[in-house]
Amino acid sequence: MAFTPLHDRVLVRRVEGDEKTAGGLIIPDSAKEKPAEGEVVSVGAGLRDDDGDRIALDVKAGDKVLFGKWSGTEITIDGEELLIMKESDIMGIIA
Repeated sequence: MAFTPLHDRVLVRRVEGDEKTAGGLIIPDSAKEKPAEGEVVSVGAGLRDDDGDRIALDVKAGDKVLFGKWSGTEITIDGEELLIMKESDIMGIIA
């Protein structure tokens, strides 16, 4: 199924973090925090300004981004858990 967010919303796939600490200890799934890093899957067309012109989003599909710990709404599409959030919930793009 194809999914395209509306307006200034962004669809993000979480990127799983390391399963070991710097010291080499393995972190069990029950103790892991959900990562606040992800990859943009798709973006909306952007909001409209007062004149009706589109304001383009700063992120694009494929960008690696950081977002707030409690940002977005979890959804499931084709069995894959994704997040949908507003662009303003994204803190930055990882180069």
